[in-house]
Amino acid sequence: MRAVIVSIFFIVLAIVLGYTNSWLITPMVVGLTYAIAALGVSVMMRAGQVSFGHAMYACISAYTVAFVARAYPQADATVLIVAGVLSSFIVSAVLGAFIVRYRSIFFGMLNLAISMVLFAMLGKMYTITGGTDGLRFDRPSFFWLEFARKDYELVLLIVALLISGLLALWVQRYFRSGSGEALSAIKTNETRLEYLGFSTYAIMWRGYVFSGVLVGFAGALLGLIQGLATPEIGVWLRSGEYIFIAILGGAAHAAGAFLGAAGFEIVKLISAIYFPQWWQFALGITLILAILVLPNGVYGLVKRQKNLGSEK
Repeated sequence: MRAVIVSIFFIVLAIVLGYTNSWLITPMVVGLTYAIAALGVSVMMRAGQVSFGHAMYACISAYTVAFVARAYPQADATVLIVAGVLSSFIVSAVLGAFIVRYRSIFFGMLNLAISMVLFAMLGKMYTITGGTDGLRFDRPSFFWLEFARKDYELVLLIVALLISGLLALWVQRYFRSGSGEALSAIKTNETRLEYLGFSTYAIMWRGYVFSGVLVGFAGALLGLIQGLATPEIGVWLRSGEYIFIAILGGAAHAAGAFLGAAGFEIVKLISAIYFPQWWQFALGITLILAILVLPNGVYGLVKRQKNLGSEK
């Protein structure tokens, strides 16, 4: 109950800040897309697998939004989101059937290799994808209503907040379900799980598809707030940022992705202001300290403090 109240408070606060300070809307929506994508990465991390190429599903979703918006200018933003997520679902289901056969570094590098192939193709196929410049598209309607730019961005912020909240609940429910517990068991003892009669391949495949769908939501929202889809959305460095956020926040709970995204944006903003030439260095130091001092992420620290408080 307390978590729900806290979530509602932050949602209302974000809406108020966006309404009174329109320049904050874009950073908040982008931050939410990072959090949603980190949720997807966290699903795979629960099985002990780290993907260095999951940003490709955000890229696939964003380009689908751009293609559909350009082909059907009358298409509503809600339709574009569904189309983007559906494309991520289909591609992750197909690729996952092959990728989930592998574990550890092979799993991570195979995702990376496929994402790099996609990145190269998008950059080279200029007549179709716009090359490195990407594809721009006009601002769509939202709920079949036309909005001015400021109102459109505010509505998109509200939708992004609602979607991220629902996805966080979905992920947490999944973690506590039989499928989520089975996925976690792959990390601890996959052989024992197979002896119990479970198909680890099926469990991994479902988790992988779920992960791809989550990142697809992030890509669709990112495309809508930018009005643009570029190959940079799927570059391997973006996948690294998703992993950074998941580790920083803690992958054991859905809230960790949002805590990690907030921490990532704060560190990046402060570093860009005070150390413009060294902001990547600051992010690296932050990650090292997080691993050494907070092995369970920021959420692990919050949970530990909560447990200490309840003991007193």
